[in-house]
Amino acid sequence: MSEDNKTEGQAEVQAAELTVQDLASIKQIIDVASQRGAFKPNEMMTVGQVYNKLEAFLSAVQKQQQKDAPAEGTE
Repeated sequence: MSEDNKTEGQAEVQAAELTVQDLASIKQIIDVASQRGAFKPNEMMTVGQVYNKLEAFLSAVQKQQQKDAPAEGTE
């Protein structure tokens, strides 16, 4: 029985993983949804704030990856 719980726990951890690619997809979803008018005017500020945070995070990750890429090639 504890083995079943362990398997379920591992499945939950795997299901809860969120990658940088997932975040980029979420950003694209927000873009499309906003273009299609999916958000009410009173929701736009909150959506925009989250979008800006997501964009800044993805930009920082991209810069870090570019910074790390040349270092990996020289080793």
